[in-house]
Amino acid sequence: MRKKNIPFLELKFPDWTWQSMGGNYLHRLPEEVTSLLHLRAINLSRNRFRRFPEALAAVAALETIDLEENEITEVPVEKLASMASLQSLNLRANPVGPEARLLVRPLVPFDLLLSPEEPIPKA
Repeated sequence: MRKKNIPFLELKFPDWTWQSMGGNYLHRLPEEVTSLLHLRAINLSRNRFRRFPEALAAVAALETIDLEENEITEVPVEKLASMASLQSLNLRANPVGPEARLLVRPLVPFDLLLSPEEPIPKA
């Protein structure tokens, strides 16, 4: 069963601390997400993001980002490392490139959740 799309007019509520937009076939976020000053957790799993939604890096209070089961291949390493409140980033079931796998403590102060690497087939 497909969920209905979340109207972005709902982003007019700056006091929200949690937002779930999983399973909505989203491929981008509106810049208005940066106005959610108290947002601490966002679920964007099971969508169609190909890149990390960089607008999230501007949400200072954000602690948890769930981007599981998207199509993300690249992540903005520098922006993620500068997110002081971030505690957990879930990128499981994404075809992330090798640079994301290099994001380890103490370089970034958050838990990075990735799917295990696929073994390289022998020729």
